[in-house]
Amino acid sequence: MNLQNPRYSQFALCREMLEVVDVIEGFQPGRTEKAASEIAALGRLLLTGEGSSRLFPAKNAIRKALTWGVDLQVITDGSRQASSYDLSRFATFAASNSGQTKEVVKLLQKLHSEGNSACYGLTAKEDNLLNEYATETFVLTCGWENAVAATKSVAEQALFYQSIISHIAGRDMKTEMEGLSEKVRHVLSMEIDPEFVNAASEAGHIYFAGFNDGVAEELTLKTNEITRRVSDYLEGTYAVHGIEEVMDSKDIVFVIEPFIEELPKFKEVLVDGVGLQVVVISTEPTGLPTILVPDAGEMNPYVLLATGWNLLVEIGLALDINLDKPERARKVGNLFEG
Repeated sequence: MNLQNPRYSQFALCREMLEVVDVIEGFQPGRTEKAASEIAALGRLLLTGEGSSRLFPAKNAIRKALTWGVDLQVITDGSRQASSYDLSRFATFAASNSGQTKEVVKLLQKLHSEGNSACYGLTAKEDNLLNEYATETFVLTCGWENAVAATKSVAEQALFYQSIISHIAGRDMKTEMEGLSEKVRHVLSMEIDPEFVNAASEAGHIYFAGFNDGVAEELTLKTNEITRRVSDYLEGTYAVHGIEEVMDSKDIVFVIEPFIEELPKFKEVLVDGVGLQVVVISTEPTGLPTILVPDAGEMNPYVLLATGWNLLVEIGLALDINLDKPERARKVGNLFEG
């Protein structure tokens, strides 16, 4: 993706993807220190929202908390389902870029009416409805996005939540972020093998497999929005545990940050068995066709996600699609109207 080339620069989506570099460089983990202290005192945290505002931001935070052994229960669900839970002993972070997402606002209204004071909002707009019901609302620095598919806001939301977990874990996130912006710039700008792009653009289904940390799942959603191809997320090794029965040789599977010891099984079942293309996105060679990315340590998910964005842009362009305006998908999925 090269913004000097009108092929890319004509689309707000491409410009906004590249703006993630600036979002990373300007991110201040200290902004969440006070909220993190309040959340740690409760010991329970719900991260909610709809679509892209929840998948990667929340699930990345959960994986970090579990990996680091943080003494904090972190859960996520959509706002409608979460409204059926007893959240009286939970802190709740509710994300809505527009600040008007119906499900999110309704949940905050409910918690507010119950006297729950540990409610926080996260939005991209200064003028928002979350302010009316959240104890404190944080506004992202990335600004509003013009493309329907959210990108830079997703990255900032994830950084925001990860900073909360980092404070509670006693980690130095600023140090862990060193070099991240340039690695993200690199993967957004690097050339994707045309063979992978052609195979994906001709595929009946585009699958993403990998950790349940939101990266592969978010790329699945973005595949629908950006390429208008049918896509599915296959958690962990689900790709070789039954779904191969309905896969086709024209399908393609992208495996994100693979379990290396499981790749021979992927080859046996999917490549040799089904006859489809498997492409790995990894920081190291895998023995299968691989998109190699730089290692960013604890921040690898951001590099992997950005690599997927670059891939999807190329697929969308190969299919001659307007990257900014899906035919049916809306910027605000369900607008609160009172």
